[in-house]
Amino acid sequence: MNASTKTELRAQFRQSWRWLQPSVWEDGAEAVRERLRSHPAWRDARSVLLFAPRVDEPDIWPMVREALDLGKEVGLPAYDPIAGVYGARRLMDPTRDVVAGAYGIREPGKSCPNLPLATLDLVLVPGLAFTPAGGRLGRGGGFYDRLLAATPAVRMGIGLDEQVVAWLPLEPHDQLLDYVLTPSATHTGRGRHI
Repeated sequence: MNASTKTELRAQFRQSWRWLQPSVWEDGAEAVRERLRSHPAWRDARSVLLFAPRVDEPDIWPMVREALDLGKEVGLPAYDPIAGVYGARRLMDPTRDVVAGAYGIREPGKSCPNLPLATLDLVLVPGLAFTPAGGRLGRGGGFYDRLLAATPAVRMGIGLDEQVVAWLPLEPHDQLLDYVLTPSATHTGRGRHI
């Protein structure tokens, strides 16, 4: 397996997801949010790292406000351009604290305090594709793999049913997920179960 295999798959998946109707994304996101609300890892988590979804990712943004209302400590990935990695910053007000960050992805502004990755209970992870066993194909920078390697948190992939595939080319540095949530299923990944 080489890097071109992943590059080709990323291009294929991006093209495939582009043809999904907006209603598939909207209905799927609503079903994923409902599945997330009922998952023990979400209910028990005191500190959660969410993500600001792109247009080709399920919209979990309403869960930011829900988590804050439940008294959870909420973070979003934040890019450190000097280190070239993503860390986490704490989000207090999703309407005031969020800015356009690296790669055009929304993230907490620099005034938001750092959130140590070691203190997280749950990390929600986007991806282009997932396997039922917790494999993940990201967008190609390895940013989430490095972030996940630095936290003991439960790792939960968030995607549509269409994004779950039987096989992905995984390398030793690829971090496996504990769960993959889709509108119709909760797949159990790398073996840590609640």
